[in-house]
Amino acid sequence: MSSVTCDTLILSDLHLGSELSRAHDARAMLTQNSFRRLILLGDIFSDLNFGRLTKDHWKFLGLIRKLSNPRRKIEVVWVEGNHDRGLTAVMSHLVGVRVYQEYAWQYDGKRHLAIHGHQFDRFVSKNLVLSGMGTLLHLYLQKLDFKGKYFSRLADRLNTRWLRLSHKVASGAILHARFKQADRVFCGHTHLAMQSTRDGVEYYNSGSWTDKSATYVTVSEEGVRIHEFGQRPDHRDSGEERGAADTQAAGSALSAGLPANREYASAGR
Repeated sequence: MSSVTCDTLILSDLHLGSELSRAHDARAMLTQNSFRRLILLGDIFSDLNFGRLTKDHWKFLGLIRKLSNPRRKIEVVWVEGNHDRGLTAVMSHLVGVRVYQEYAWQYDGKRHLAIHGHQFDRFVSKNLVLSGMGTLLHLYLQKLDFKGKYFSRLADRLNTRWLRLSHKVASGAILHARFKQADRVFCGHTHLAMQSTRDGVEYYNSGSWTDKSATYVTVSEEGVRIHEFGQRPDHRDSGEERGAADTQAAGSALSAGLPANREYASAGR
């Protein structure tokens, strides 16, 4: 896969802690690309239960910690999603990254705005308890599902279509961008990568890393592009590798600073 050199790389909805998470592939993608700014656009975690994190999930967090080192000269930004709620203080300490509700920056004469998108999803914003119960139910379904997690992924896609999330989030984000005088707005949340332009505002959704089609967005001198990562999700840890022992060990390693790893050397450069 060819390397992409860009000003900003955006990924969202990795859902660490979920058995659908393609953390291994996301880490590989970051090491294969060059960027000056990395935006983690929300729902990087599935929930607040670190006991569900696998070795691959902790390795992804270790890479983020390394990328955020000032010596790398890469700006790493974490925009909070509805599944990340409550992790702001933890993330600042764990991976050395500031967490924002929304993030704005200037590039190539345009104002860019990144916001996860759940703010424009009325069901989530008005039914926090039901939304949380739905998350737990989906995680339980993943445990019962077959190896390929076909039914879990299907349930995720059907939920997005039933709630008409893509249209609702796009409309709300564009209206919000106009209020903020932004030329481009980037969201996640819907798990469906897309692009549209309305009222002079460009809208992009970065998709997710829980389906067979894993996508991310780059912003460069050539414009904005949505990319699909080509690898199949064959490298996730099994549920048997999850546990308190792995969580405690990985957490200690992150707090102390993970040892150097050749695989991380080219990430972001």
